[in-house]
Amino acid sequence: MPTFREALAIQRRDDHRYYHHSRINQSLHLFSAVSFIVSYVTFFWNPAVSALIGWLLAMVSRQTGHFFFEPRGYDAVNHATHEHKESIKVGYNLRRKSVLLAIWAIVPVTLWIDPSLFGLLPVHANKADFIRRVGEIWLTVGIGALLFRTVQLFIVKDVQTGLVWFTKILTDPFHDVKLYCKAPLHLLRGELVDPMIGEHRA
Repeated sequence: MPTFREALAIQRRDDHRYYHHSRINQSLHLFSAVSFIVSYVTFFWNPAVSALIGWLLAMVSRQTGHFFFEPRGYDAVNHATHEHKESIKVGYNLRRKSVLLAIWAIVPVTLWIDPSLFGLLPVHANKADFIRRVGEIWLTVGIGALLFRTVQLFIVKDVQTGLVWFTKILTDPFHDVKLYCKAPLHLLRGELVDPMIGEHRA
């Protein structure tokens, strides 16, 4: 079994080579990473605002890149079909992300229809309270999704895989800034797809 650091490097490498071919997606990930870092800082004095930044800016930009700009055909660089990549994805593949994003989108609609959220919460007094309440619920959804998949990986894989993925998710923003800081420059040069030179695994 690889060490924790080796397993983390493998998960990061596979995530990059399988799911980040598009320079547009990489650029959106750079924006997302910066937004997440801002939300990390904001969390210490305003968790609700942190969640709003994390979901509305960071997550929307990140998932837009995955859903709309990544090629879905055969991956000649890695000799893998899209279906194969989805089946071995450690974290949230596109199907799981669709479920998570559906839950995220339902939250403000449900709270608007039933301000008490089925009697679980006090009714918000104004729009500012409503927005803050949405942020608080989104924060719960985000933490819940992270912990749910981590525990699930404990069961279907092993404890190390779950802890490695948990660590990867929390540190991805810092790693993405380092990895994709030049992506916008590549886009300006007209390069839409990362050639992934040196990423091919025999």
